[in-house]
Amino acid sequence: MLNRITDTLNFQTEALVLRSERQRVIASNIANADTPGYQARDFDFSKALRAATGQSSSAQTGLPTSSVQLATSSNGHMGLNGTSVDSRTQPELNYAANAQTNLDRNTVDMDRERATFVDNTVRFEATLRFLNGQIKTLNTAITGQ
Repeated sequence: MLNRITDTLNFQTEALVLRSERQRVIASNIANADTPGYQARDFDFSKALRAATGQSSSAQTGLPTSSVQLATSSNGHMGLNGTSVDSRTQPELNYAANAQTNLDRNTVDMDRERATFVDNTVRFEATLRFLNGQIKTLNTAITGQ
């Protein structure tokens, strides 16, 4: 029973961490919209979540990738399952598909980035509310009120 509760909370925690990282990547794209030669980046959220939770990944995108480190305030912080934060599986960043050609070779499409930013924000909020509801339910069950 406790294992199911822990697994659910761990899943939601990983989803929040990845949503936060994706928000940072999208914000970086928006900030560099006028930078000549900047290549917009993003990552496949579902693939990254499957990797973070230990589920098998079924699809390969075939796009160039690189690892990204999630920001932490200390390397000594403990992650899920008692492992260090540095041992967390990091999402693979892909280059965004170029929607239109630019003379300065910048691939940021502001309409796409804004839509993705809003979508990710709404999903982050939904995940946070779901996690908050689970914690409130557990607190009610523990206190017996």
